[in-house]
Formats: sequence, structure tokens, C-alpha cells
Amino acid sequence: MRKRVVILASGTGSLTQAILDATELDIQIVAVVSDSADAQVLERAKKADINTSVIQLKSDRAAWDRQLFDQVDQYQPDLVISAGFMKILSAEFVTTFPTINSHPALLPEFPGAHAVRDALAAGVTITGTTVHWVDAGIDTGPIITQMEVPVLPGDDEATLHERIKKVERGLIVATIALITPTLETYSR
Repeated sequence: MRKRVVILASGTGSLTQAILDATELDIQIVAVVSDSADAQVLERAKKADINTSVIQLKSDRAAWDRQLFDQVDQYQPDLVISAGFMKILSAEFVTTFPTINSHPALLPEFPGAHAVRDALAAGVTITGTTVHWVDAGIDTGPIITQMEVPVLPGDDEATLHERIKKVERGLIVATIALITPTLETYSR
């Protein structure tokens, strides 16, 4: 039975597109949820005939957490994929829904929203990308897979991040293929 997947995304959706294009995955993407009404990922999902919704964070974080939880819960996902979703998920969310995240650094180094900039500032010669289970911390969940990306002379944040994204797209697909056979079917 194909695993039911909800993707959380905030931006252009290049990771989501890589997942949509990956015919080798035995999954059914049942929804894409964004926190931004103008996120390009929503158009990508609509073109693929996938349900979309937007849960924008206003002033009440607890209400947003509840709304996001309820929205995702209605799709009964076996797996939630955070693919460029730039919000921290509640402890209740990540303990209820198995959730993975793709991060543009070799965790545990450079957690948080500015990983590429932080790697450049630290002067490292190797960085990369990590797919990890999401827990209640910021990029602290157990690592599933990683791939290295060299930092080249003359790299700036944009050029390095673009090279990381190319590797990240392949790694997220490979990681989904690796973990989905072992996932339990939704049982709430």
C-alpha cells in the first residue's frame, strides 16, 4: 500500500518538485500545506492535482500550531515532509506525525535558518545537506542521511546554496525511498 504523504513548504518548491517527479517512490502525496499564500510551491502542487492549503502564522502561535495540526491530521499522513518549511513544528505535531526535514548543512553543525551563511562565515571547506527526523528542537532530530558538498573558492551564499540544493533534491528522494517501506500506516 502506498504511503500517504503531506508536504510542508514555504517557498519555490524545488524540493517538492523533485519528490513529485520521482516515479520510483511508492507514495501518494495527499496535500501540500504552506504558511505563505504566495508560495510558488502551491502552484506546483495544483498543477500536479494535489490538495493545497495555507495556514498563515498570525499573532497567536498556539492557535497556529493547532490549526496546522488539525489541517494535516485530516489527511491521515503516514509521513510528513518538511521541504523548505521555515517554521518550527510543535512537540505535539512531531510526536504524532512522523516528520522528516531537509537541511542545507551537515548537522549537527550549522542548525537553524542561516546554515549556508553560517558555514561560509565559519570558513569550512566542506558542508552539505542532511535529512533528519524532526523533534521538538531546532534541527536536533536523529540524522537519517547526509551528503557532502565542497565549498569552492569564491563561493557566496547564493552559489553555495544552489549547489547544495542540487544535492539536496536527490538526497530527499533517496531518503524517502529508504524509509517509507518501514513506516507504519496511519493509525490515529
